[in-house]
Amino acid sequence: MSDKTEETKAPGRGLYEWTQALVCSVLAAVLLFAFAARVVGVSGGSMRNTLQNGDLLLVVNGLLCGGYRQGDVVIAAKQSFEYGEPIVKRVIATEGQTVDIDFDAGVVRVDGTALTEPYIREDTHLDLGTEYPFTVPEGCVFLMGDNRNGSRDSRAPELGAVDTRCLIGRAVFLLLPGKTADLDLREWDRIGTL
Repeated sequence: MSDKTEETKAPGRGLYEWTQALVCSVLAAVLLFAFAARVVGVSGGSMRNTLQNGDLLLVVNGLLCGGYRQGDVVIAAKQSFEYGEPIVKRVIATEGQTVDIDFDAGVVRVDGTALTEPYIREDTHLDLGTEYPFTVPEGCVFLMGDNRNGSRDSRAPELGAVDTRCLIGRAVFLLLPGKTADLDLREWDRIGTL
């Protein structure tokens, strides 16, 4: 008789265990996307050709990724930003580093060394008004778009160096490519790490 009793309880127990697993999975996903990572869409062409308008990025919280380093692609958000929307840019320099830009030659230097930037769309010729050399204040980063002549970034005095507390996180993975500006096609081979 005990075998028959356990057989009748099994269907109810299975449903309970399935529901418990579903609730735990949803809770884990909510906690993950609230505190550790999130998905952010790219808006605009300031990061072309690295990123395209409409790309979806996996962004990891800066505290979890060990802070921000030169070359990281980051997402920054602050009410005073143009349109009040988050921006996607590349970290060019961190606190204490000095940025100097030769707009005639199109070269960016950090601490006197010209950057090797295979990711930029074209050399840096657009001067947005910041005076150089510029030393990045404590707790801040200097951000620039990869589409240097089509980006409003830390070169503009109204944005300037960005406080790291305004950074949502570091983009680590391209989840879904947007359509390229040149071909109006999705380049599926761009999916992957940045």
